[in-house]
Amino acid sequence: MTITSPTTFGAGGDEPYAGALRRNDMVELILTKQANDESRSMMMDVARWNSRADEIDLTLLRSATGPLLDVGCGPGRMVQAAIAVGLEALGLDISPAAIGIARSAGLPVLEGSVFDAVPGAGTWQTVLLVDGNVGIGGDVRNLLRRCAELVAPEGEIVVELHADRDMDSVYSGQLVGTDGGVSESFPWAQIGVNAMVEVADELGLRFRQAWELGGRTFCRLSTTK
Repeated sequence: MTITSPTTFGAGGDEPYAGALRRNDMVELILTKQANDESRSMMMDVARWNSRADEIDLTLLRSATGPLLDVGCGPGRMVQAAIAVGLEALGLDISPAAIGIARSAGLPVLEGSVFDAVPGAGTWQTVLLVDGNVGIGGDVRNLLRRCAELVAPEGEIVVELHADRDMDSVYSGQLVGTDGGVSESFPWAQIGVNAMVEVADELGLRFRQAWELGGRTFCRLSTTK
């Protein structure tokens, strides 16, 4: 399955995401709703993705089963943690800078899109979408369809959701670095638990569980009803 992807998270332009990763810096994420041009912004601490997994991350991984595929793995925080708790894991990310950092740490990662050929398709026991990565490509339904192709029949898709239970929005995003450098625009999405229940049903996925931990919200989906 190959889909021509639009510009991805923080890429293009002045490459502020790559710069922030290398400097352990902050970036500003500007999201503009495609429906009405309403905009909002937030600061993102990219250094967190370069750090070791925290207790919430570890709790999530201890309840997972391997092999695990981390979609949008960044510099490999969750891959490293998954291996540490005894799981076979692989990270996938389209950012050369993120993959370079992960590889320099000796982590098993691949540079590429989830919509391209992925090794082990249909055999992954856990497909992980955390840190907002359910928004990749600006189309939650399309991304989940693809993840359903990658996960094993008895496996699960583990998704981190937006804190607003009713959130279901599509955006045009842009990153701005602390030096003023700006990325190209990229499609992004955010979704909360109530909307995810509806999306899962629409796609024929089983919504198995939702829970909150340390102010973060997660859910498990499976392809078996």
